[in-house]
Amino acid sequence: MFDNKNKPKGLKRVYLATLNSIRAFKWLIKNEAAFRQELLLLSIASPATFLFDITVSEQLILILAILFILLTEILNTAIEAIVDRVSFEIHPLSGLAKDLGSAAVLISVVIAVCLWLAVLL
Repeated sequence: MFDNKNKPKGLKRVYLATLNSIRAFKWLIKNEAAFRQELLLLSIASPATFLFDITVSEQLILILAILFILLTEILNTAIEAIVDRVSFEIHPLSGLAKDLGSAAVLISVVIAVCLWLAVLL
């Protein structure tokens, strides 16, 4: 049973949450090819924004668009992990959950492309 009274508080909670996030990023980099590809996209696209004659706000929009793809990929991976934790059995709802997560990633890519086109054109 969850004991709310023994939860870490203050800076200790922030520290432990940061360690959990670092562990998650390490796992994603090691195990998720799509995340590695999107991280590569971020590492190329972010410096590339300095080559364009755009405002700092527009640069931020372009970088945030790629970060949004990464965020969506993380959430999709979380959905897949939960589905696999429940059962490896093939079930229509399990497939639907995974497909919906994938669709969310696709929409985030479409949003990013639209933002890049709107800023650069």
